[in-house]
Amino acid sequence: MMSKVIFLDVDGTLCNYEGVIPESAKQAIKQARKNGHKVYICTGRSRAEVYQEIWDIGLDGMIGGNGSYVEDQSKSVYHKKLSETEERAVVDWLHERGLEFFVECNSGLYASERFETVGEKTMKKYVSGKGQKDVSNVTVRTSFPEMIFGASPYRNDANKISFILGSYQDYLDAKETFSDLKAGTWGGKDEEALFGDLGVKGIDKAHAIDVLLEHLNAKKADTIAFGDAKVDIPMFEYCEQSVCLGNGGDEAKKAADMVTQAVDDDGLASAFYKLGLI
Repeated sequence: MMSKVIFLDVDGTLCNYEGVIPESAKQAIKQARKNGHKVYICTGRSRAEVYQEIWDIGLDGMIGGNGSYVEDQSKSVYHKKLSETEERAVVDWLHERGLEFFVECNSGLYASERFETVGEKTMKKYVSGKGQKDVSNVTVRTSFPEMIFGASPYRNDANKISFILGSYQDYLDAKETFSDLKAGTWGGKDEEALFGDLGVKGIDKAHAIDVLLEHLNAKKADTIAFGDAKVDIPMFEYCEQSVCLGNGGDEAKKAADMVTQAVDDDGLASAFYKLGLI
C-alpha cells in the first residue's frame, strides 16, 4: 500500500490513563514504520510531557499542545506560543480568582503555588473517571512526574495554561474575559470538565497536521488519525481516515470512520492490522 502519515493521540489512545502503553501498540508502531509509514503523536501534551518511554518506541515526530507545536525528525517546524503579555494576564487573573494552575511549556510544566495540594483530589477524580479503580496512590507528582514546583509562573514559552475549575462558571468567565484566546475544558468520565485551559486562538490538531503535511510535501489523502476524545474530532474531520478507540467518548466515536477496541484490549494494534498498516 501507499505510505501513510499516521497521527496518534496519546492519552486514551497510545496509552491508557495510567500512562501504560500496551506492548502490542509499541510493536504495531515499529512495524508500521518498517513498512514505510510515518508515525507522529498528536497530543494535548507539551513536549516536556512526552517522556522517554514514548520516544523509545520510535516516532517521526510530534504535534503538541493540541496543535501549538509541530516537530519533525527532532526539529521544530512550527511553534505558536502565548505572548508574554497574554500569559501574564492569564496568570494574574487566575491568582486573583484563587484558581490553581500549571503553565504548559516545552521546557516544562510550571505549577502554581498550591497546585500540588489542591490538585491531588482533582487528579484522583480524573484518573478514576478514566477507568482506574484504585486511586489511593495517585498524586500530582505521580500524574505529572516532571512537573516543576517553586518556579515563577511567568513564562515566555507557554503553549497553554490549564487550571482547576472550582465550578463550570470559572470556564465561562475565562472564555469571556479572554475572548482573544482559545478556551477549552478537559477532565474526567464522559469528558466531565475538571480543568479549563487557555491557549492561542485558531490552533487545533487539524491546523497543525496541515502545517506538517506542507512541510513533508505529503498529501491529505494519505493521512490516518487515531484518537478517543472530543478534542480529536478536528483531526478526524481533516484526515482521510479516522479511528476512535473503544474507550473513547460518544462524540468522538460518532465522528470517526472506524471504532476499534479499547486501549487495554489492543485496540491500536488491531486497527493498524485492519487498515493494512502492519
